[in-house]
This record gives sequence, structure tokens and C-alpha cells, in this order.
Amino acid sequence: MPEGHSVHRIARQFALHFVGKTVAVSSPQGRFAAGAERIDGLRMLSAKAVGKQMFLEFEHDRWLRVHLGLYGAWDFAGNFTADATTASAAGRMGQTNQHGTVVGEHEDSLASIGAPRRTRLRMSEQEKASDAPSEFPPEPIGAVRVRLLTDTTCADLRGPTACEVLTPDEVQVALNKLGPDPLVDDNGAAEERFVATVRKKQTAIGILLMDQSVVSGIGNVYRAEILFRARLDPHTPGKLIPEELLRELWRDWAHLLEIGVRTGQMMTMDGLTGDDYTAALASRDDRHWVYHREGLPCRVCGANIAMELASARKLYWCPSCQAPLGS
Repeated sequence: MPEGHSVHRIARQFALHFVGKTVAVSSPQGRFAAGAERIDGLRMLSAKAVGKQMFLEFEHDRWLRVHLGLYGAWDFAGNFTADATTASAAGRMGQTNQHGTVVGEHEDSLASIGAPRRTRLRMSEQEKASDAPSEFPPEPIGAVRVRLLTDTTCADLRGPTACEVLTPDEVQVALNKLGPDPLVDDNGAAEERFVATVRKKQTAIGILLMDQSVVSGIGNVYRAEILFRARLDPHTPGKLIPEELLRELWRDWAHLLEIGVRTGQMMTMDGLTGDDYTAALASRDDRHWVYHREGLPCRVCGANIAMELASARKLYWCPSCQAPLGS
């Protein structure tokens, strides 16, 4: 499932290449025909991500809410920026890093490689570039739930968990169900909200971090890595975690999310330079502390990394480095 950094990157593609333009909206698959008709031919006014959900605003108080879920993905074709990062959104198109196309096991990504051009890009948890289609707009491939089309850019959505047209009041209801997002909310207030919520819970922190009503955007990879970086036992009840440690968790999430949006990678090992940094961009084997490393030695203490199921998702952790508090 795409984590928060991926959805923010997708929202930036729309902010750069759709906002301010009249958009033709259709449902090649047919399942979203009624919704597409409600926003077809309207101008897009804004695009924003909150956690794992994206909200596209159109004229006449209509919004498109999309949650990619486990299988959803956006395919972009035509003229667009291959890396719509924070810097790109400020007008610097693709200048944040120059590592070319990065292909790694489990988590492929496209790094910054220049200004808008005609090509094709799939954006989900993996970002994969391919050759430009021979014609524009390209013929829909597969079960395209919704197509958004301008004169120069096409975006096709496949396999989302949610895709619906909402009123402003309905958007607010959806937003009210989400926890704070460091890239959206006032960071001071967001930190206070996160800390206050967790400190009321008897639930294990390893489960709380995946609860989108507690904090938006954290998925399986970031959950495991943030807890390891804090040396925190994932089974610790939220209410037993010291306040300062919770604040450190929030600030680390904000730090890692910014890196993820900027690089397109869930880079969770700090201080890498030169060949080590290049290797980390190229392969998850070289950029994570514990995620997907079950049975391998901990990079810090040498103990075997453990894996268990927590809320039906695989949780990776080091039983030695992440010993219970006070032990």
C-alpha cells in the first residue's frame, strides 16, 4: 500500500500539470461513469494529499477523493515532470537530486531527471518510467476507473480502494477521520494532537502508528523503521511511552516523510554518503534498518531481526535493540 510520501508526490503532479486547467473526465472501465460526469469539463482548483488519501478540488464545490489502497496506481502520460517534489512545486523542476532512474527490489522509484517531457510514468508505491506512447492521449490499458485529461497530460487511475466525488461538507467529514499529517497541518499543533492521542491509548504503539486516525501516512515500512530508530518495543502501550519519546517519534516521522517526498524513496538510514547513498537509493537491502530483514542480523547489535503479524500486517523489529522500556 502506498505510504504518505507517495501520495504527496502524486498530488504534486496534479498541482503542477492539472490545477488551473479544464479537465476532461471519463471512466473507460465504466464503473465511475456517474462520478466522472459530475466533474467532466470543470477546472481543477487544487490538489492535496493528507496521509494516504488525495483530494482534487474542482469548480462548483466538487471534489474527487482517491484512496489507492493495496492495488491502486496512477499512470501519467504526455508532458509532465518526472519528479514533482517540493522543490519542483516551487518552480524548480526536477533539480532536487540527479541519480537517474533507480530500480530496487521491492520498491522501484524514479529520481529527479529533468523538466516536463513526453513519457509515461506509473505512480503507486513504486514509480516506474517507460517509453512515451505512440499517440496522445494513449488508448486506455486495462481497467481504468477514471481518466483525467488536459491538452497535454493524461492521468489514468486503476484499482483504487476509494474513488468518489464529494461536496465540501463530505470532504470535511473525511478529513475529520484522519490523524495529523506533518506536511499538511501546523506542525506544533499536529505534534500536540499526536502525543495527546497516543497517551490515552492502551493499544500497542506498533498498531497505533498504522491507525490513520492517530497519525496520517505511516504504513508498514515507516512503522517498522521509525520504531527501530527510536529503539522502542512495538508492543509498548501508547499510554506508557514517555511524552518526550512520543515527541521524538513525531519529529522523526516528519523528517522521514520530507526525505521520502524529496527523493521518492523511503530512505530511513541517515548519514549515508557516496557509494553507500547510491546503493541505498538502488536497493531496499541497503536503505532500511529492519524492514524486510527477518532472520538477518541487526545492523546495530547483530541479533536476528524478528517478524510477526500485527493487525494482519508484517511487523519487523529487533528484540535486542527494541527491548521493553525499563528492561
